[in-house]
Amino acid sequence: MIRIPVATPSRSYEALIGSGVLARAGEYLGKLLENRRAIVVTVSPVRRRWAKMLLKSLSAAGIETGLLEMPHGERSKRISTLEKLAEQLVKQGADRDVTLIALGGGVVGDVTGLLASIYMRGVDVIQVPTTVLAQVDAAIGGKTGVNLVSGKNLLGTFHQPRAVLVDPAVLKTLSAREYRAGLYEALKCGIIGDPSLFGLFEERRREILDRDPAVVEKVIADSVRLKASVVSADEREGGLRQILNFGHTIGHALEAETRYTQLLHGEAVAWGMIAATHIALSTGKLDRATAERISDSILGLGKLPRMQFKTANIEKRLRSDKKTRHGLVHFVLPRAIGKVEITSEVPEAIVRSAIDEIRKLARS
Repeated sequence: MIRIPVATPSRSYEALIGSGVLARAGEYLGKLLENRRAIVVTVSPVRRRWAKMLLKSLSAAGIETGLLEMPHGERSKRISTLEKLAEQLVKQGADRDVTLIALGGGVVGDVTGLLASIYMRGVDVIQVPTTVLAQVDAAIGGKTGVNLVSGKNLLGTFHQPRAVLVDPAVLKTLSAREYRAGLYEALKCGIIGDPSLFGLFEERRREILDRDPAVVEKVIADSVRLKASVVSADEREGGLRQILNFGHTIGHALEAETRYTQLLHGEAVAWGMIAATHIALSTGKLDRATAERISDSILGLGKLPRMQFKTANIEKRLRSDKKTRHGLVHFVLPRAIGKVEITSEVPEAIVRSAIDEIRKLARS
């Protein structure tokens, strides 16, 4: 079992990583849930595969459990979903001592986390992520959120979980596309702050794609360590934590522009990382050899989905991104493997050129 501490001003907790953690969830959570009442929030595909195992483990530990099911997919990340779930909590008699358990991918984690932060002015949440993306990124750090038509995660809170349980064994049921989409977020961690993790993607790509258990567990653990260290130092994205947004500025704009129907989140981030690398190269912040290594590592994980969009529409969406301050769009740009910088001083022509570049790639 790998235990990685996350220590933020609002709460300290652990991410527990290991095969079989899900079946032993009651053993770990029984020590945390003083009230002995938990309600699991999930989606139908995850419920069918993993909910029974989790509920059985919780019940064996003497924890009273309930289950709520929300719609599947990014398009369910809306305020309306929160309201429906909250009404169901009331019907199940959930009071302010209940603990919510998010069992699913990033959407389930974001929605359940936000619900926990506002239900009866705040209840505890435990994250049990079941996708690569959620295990390496979304479940760690307390960010919650839902989307508006205008953009991604424009409504949200910071609400740290009591614990995060990561079981790499559940990844075996993911489709190849969803599995790869999560790997882009892990690769991101290597680019922004862990050269050895980036090297792992270069040297053992085939094993990672083939889901070799030992290699996948290392990828997850190294990614979680990187994110835990960043959010522990900067809980609310006042400075350092902004480096985690590498690829997300343009990535979020692409998701919103395609109405959350054409790209998985990790795929949008991958396109965004390619664009950010293009910007870094064009502004002289990154050498060509390193830019090619980054792009090759991203594209080497698999073919990204084709899409069509207008460059001007993406530029417009960038201006309404939540990372835009005083009308200035902030970009996270790579300077070397394991080192990035945050800047708002990027000429519009270079931003436009980067968007044009991925637009051409996405159509080919």
